Amino acid sequence: MEKTTLIFVGIIASLVSFASATPGIATFYTNYVPSACFGSQDQGKMIAAAGDALWNNGAVCGKIFTVTCTGPRNPVPHPCTGKSVTVKIVDHCPGCPSTIDLSREAFALIANPVAGIINIDYNQYAYFTSSSSPLLLQ
Repeated sequence: MEKTTLIFVGIIASLVSFASATPGIATFYTNYVPSACFGSQDQGKMIAAAGDALWNNGAVCGKIFTVTCTGPRNPVPHPCTGKSVTVKIVDHCPGCPSTIDLSREAFALIANPVAGIINIDYNQYAYFTSSSSPLLLQ
């Protein structure tokens, strides 16, 4: 019964995520270390830097976001792949034109890197130690 409830909650959270996604802008970067949140510790490739709108004096460090390309911001037609990517905020991108500055690898999963800048929808996730399933924060 508990597993069925967890699956049901996960399905509802996924449905709500599409309705409550926050629109934003994404760009990408290529130098990941050092970072404002983790110094010289390598945090992998599925990472991002928060623009000033998300930074909140570093409170967003370590938070997990799912990002989906929604369309172009420049003349590159149809940049989106139709996929989403989950990234961890590891850095600050002060003065960036974007909400989220993705690693190049994360950007390439959701859009053609030639585009350089895209429109996105994003959601923040929270992970609870009692379960390995993510839960959307509303």
